[in-house]
Amino acid sequence: MQIPRSAVAPLLLFFLAAAAGFAAPAKTHTVLLGAARKVGYAPAGAAAGTEMSTLKVRPLIVDGRQRDWTVGEAHDVTDRSFTVRRVLRVNDSLPGETPMRWSWQPGPWLLVDRATGHIAPLHLADFDAAVSEAVWYRDYAAYCGPTATGKTLDAVVAQIGVRKAVVLRELAKWSPTGQAGPACAPARWQRQPMRVTFQPVGGAAVSFEVVGGASALIEDGDNSDEP
Repeated sequence: MQIPRSAVAPLLLFFLAAAAGFAAPAKTHTVLLGAARKVGYAPAGAAAGTEMSTLKVRPLIVDGRQRDWTVGEAHDVTDRSFTVRRVLRVNDSLPGETPMRWSWQPGPWLLVDRATGHIAPLHLADFDAAVSEAVWYRDYAAYCGPTATGKTLDAVVAQIGVRKAVVLRELAKWSPTGQAGPACAPARWQRQPMRVTFQPVGGAAVSFEVVGGASALIEDGDNSDEP
């Protein structure tokens, strides 16, 4: 039977709609942090002969495959996204030194989407893996970070998805000489009004109000109908 040309287009649309109706459902991803293990650790910049301590590291596993190593607690940003700090295994061997020497070091932060399995590095302004300790509240990270000159220490509040820091203020004079470990005590958050307090090592506490709008985090494929 010959089909009139005028009927071809509607018939094609019918078959395309039928095929879409039988399309495979979206893949469900499994994202989890595996069991912790202890590894040797010496802070970057520590003096020679400093006694080794330990870090508890955990594998980041997506769909049954290990994607990275992490350290510390994860922070839930939303009901489907979380941040966690990456830990790096760094080659600490001098040229020609054998056997090779490896050192575990805390690194940058990652943003992980449980729904898609996507892992993205977070670029936090003035964050120095050796001396900055981020404390999260919602999608904000508060920490102390040395400036590019290495002579002053800034109080920083960064927001996920925002290029410019929400708070970036000079906090204290600073010198990296002999500095090992965090440059400040962990930041303290307050909800109403939104405020964060920093205290550099050996210095006085300073507080800043955080004025921010709606979350700038956009999750891929977010089609939730919830308010």
